[in-house]
Amino acid sequence: MLFPRQGAFTVTAFLLFACAVCTGPAVAEPQTPAGNCESSAGVALLASPVAAWKGAPLRVVITADDKLNGELSLIAPDGNVAAKSGDRHGGPPYFWSAEVPSPAAGTWQAKLVRDGASAECRTITREITVRKSAPAAPRAPEGGVWPVRDSWTRGTENIYSAWIETLFDAPLSEAPSWPALHEVLRNRSRNLLFNHLGLKEDEKGLVIRPDCADLPYFLRAYFAFKMGLPFGYSKCSRGGGGKPPRCVAWQSIQNQEKPVARSEKKSNGGLLSDIFGENEPPPVKTAEPPQGLVPGFGYFLRNTIANTVHSGSGRTAASDNNTDYYPVPLSEASMRPGTVYADPYGHLLVVAKRVPQTDGSAGVLLAVDGQPDGTVARKRFWRGNFLFAQDAALGSPGFKRFRPVVRDKSGASRRMSNDEIVASQNYGDYSLAQSKLDIEAFYDAMDDVLSPAPLDPTRALQEAVTALEEQVNTRVTSVENGRKYHVGGGAEVAMPDGASIFETTGAWEDFATPSRDLRLLIAIDVVRGFPDRVLRRPERYAMPSGKSAADVKTELDAMLASELAARKFSYTRSDGSAWPLTLKELIERAAELEMAYNLNDCVERRWGAPETGDEAATCKRRASASQRKKMAEYRAWFQERRRPPRG
Repeated sequence: MLFPRQGAFTVTAFLLFACAVCTGPAVAEPQTPAGNCESSAGVALLASPVAAWKGAPLRVVITADDKLNGELSLIAPDGNVAAKSGDRHGGPPYFWSAEVPSPAAGTWQAKLVRDGASAECRTITREITVRKSAPAAPRAPEGGVWPVRDSWTRGTENIYSAWIETLFDAPLSEAPSWPALHEVLRNRSRNLLFNHLGLKEDEKGLVIRPDCADLPYFLRAYFAFKMGLPFGYSKCSRGGGGKPPRCVAWQSIQNQEKPVARSEKKSNGGLLSDIFGENEPPPVKTAEPPQGLVPGFGYFLRNTIANTVHSGSGRTAASDNNTDYYPVPLSEASMRPGTVYADPYGHLLVVAKRVPQTDGSAGVLLAVDGQPDGTVARKRFWRGNFLFAQDAALGSPGFKRFRPVVRDKSGASRRMSNDEIVASQNYGDYSLAQSKLDIEAFYDAMDDVLSPAPLDPTRALQEAVTALEEQVNTRVTSVENGRKYHVGGGAEVAMPDGASIFETTGAWEDFATPSRDLRLLIAIDVVRGFPDRVLRRPERYAMPSGKSAADVKTELDAMLASELAARKFSYTRSDGSAWPLTLKELIERAAELEMAYNLNDCVERRWGAPETGDEAATCKRRASASQRKKMAEYRAWFQERRRPPRG
């Protein structure tokens, strides 16, 4: 397909299913690639800002499905190469990017020359017009949140993946985190769509602070807002009574209801009580959103989306058509940035990058998640972060993608059905395969996807310990936030009843850590049991010559003890002093961590410190007797490493 022309190429995204030196007429909707350039399917180009002019940097991104080396050049109107890059990122999709800080007015060329492509498809060229003056500012449509001017296709999905990967990119040795999503979006070097609309929209101080359920929607909505794509969201139940979550209504940005405020909900039962759960009664209408495209978008995120979607939105049944997400197969192509992982207990993560296996290291999948306190952090795929279980009452966990939103002939938006996705040449990846796997089969399948070749068992053990270490350091931040809450004058927080300790609102959600501690306990089990896993599945590992699986297990047991004793971290005690611990010491406290999630306890207790001794000497705060009684009743969930379904 050839990308749309506006004048002489003042465009949002050029979707090129391209060939030769590709130029051609405008088309309204994406079409299937044809002719000699079918091998270039998935090639797309983004020029930013949407209306380029000489007063703003010009950034160009080209994506492709093919794993080919190449070089992207930006050629100025005078014929000189102003910028070029041979760095290929991603995989899949793969992408190149280049930027000119102060482009001259006139007609530019973006040229990608790909090594190994067929002769007629080796060079892809597009023209971009850079204006002399700033364009007119876009405006919000009547009755909608933002104007829709483009379509979701394979090309826009590839650009979405490239945007996500760049946004959260960092060396594999790092575990980056940000206090809020807007801290990332305001970073010009990370955000490929920074000020894309020409409104200086990313410099207006929008506060964007999603929790884990909000994060996938916020990212998808932000991209759709910038690119002029259709978007919608569902009102869903959280599940209960042995039934998975279900969605009862879908809303498009083209026809918005009046926003709602969670803090004003009052219970009256009925349908809305089913949507939000019995403990989260139906909403009360709020004031009208602010005027203007950018303020209206910020309000849409913080109020409309944040007060509607929740963890149940990601756990709907795999076969359900009436959902925002659909399940995908476990494959390299599906592990693309932007894919969402929904665990059975309500946590959601967004895939940010896949690092292929090499001769010396296992393949790695990186994802970002949001926390109740607004923190956004990057984590690696492993059993401690990505929980999996099959239980019809919990819904369908696993990797999922946003269901494509399309427009009918009247211009109204709707979601594609499962059958339509299967038949789509842009998608075609709806799959029920994950719903047929038990726990071990799921993780075995993911091992095969991420690391097709046998792994070095000692290196794999080290990487498992590193993943645990990253998870512990994340908990350090969470517990410290709770300490700061009390230091800042925070009052004792009421403890929810039953399963609600895992899923509620307010200070308990922000600073207590039951869900995170359950994951940590599972992670500890995974590391402890790694040598046994190698013994169970020796074909997955490159066994040293002359050694049996039992011999390797014995060596791994010794190595594990050494690694855990060598890895250290520290937390801040109640008096502000640092206390060091090793991973070995923490693992030995696993039983104490089964009752360490209550933010009303001192941090020393939350790290399992013995009742007597120097470490606990600074402890001045304990949860009430009634709360400790509840924790004792709920301890079985943590001992059995399971989260109870909602009643």
